Amino acid sequence: MSRFARAESARISLATPCRLLLVAVGAASLAACAQSPVGRQKADLAPTTRQTAIERPHRVAALHPRPISRVRVPNDSGDAKQTASRGVASFYSDTETASGEKFDKNELTAAHPTLPFGTKLRVTDVSSGRFVTVRVNDRGPYVRGRVVDISPSAAEALGMVDRGIANVRLDVVR
Repeated sequence: MSRFARAESARISLATPCRLLLVAVGAASLAACAQSPVGRQKADLAPTTRQTAIERPHRVAALHPRPISRVRVPNDSGDAKQTASRGVASFYSDTETASGEKFDKNELTAAHPTLPFGTKLRVTDVSSGRFVTVRVNDRGPYVRGRVVDISPSAAEALGMVDRGIANVRLDVVR
């Protein structure tokens, strides 16, 4: 083998590992850039669509650093009833309640979305002044704008069976 051929083969054998090393360093650099926490943080802070904002509601909390506080105004009398809410009531019939009881249309019961089971409510029809005391044993109503569902016997006591719905005031009795 000539001296010229030996020098050429030594140069080729040295160039190949250098090229491999260069490719490996380049790939590692690109991989590091793809996993950059700065890039991920920017993507998390700015949702690109309304759908993304809806799917990640916890990101909206960052816009409101302090929770919204609700101030309770004390009543003048110490044992006045707490008003739960005002709104539209309807009546319903079901086979089983969320509390596990069997539904009885002859009992004075109600479905409320948040009050604890067993809570006694005074439901007052604001147009007629008639009222009935019911026990919360179910969850609901599941119709927008309604505050309570009452049993058919409670609806009959309020005189709302023909109308189906009534504007009511709810007072927690105990």
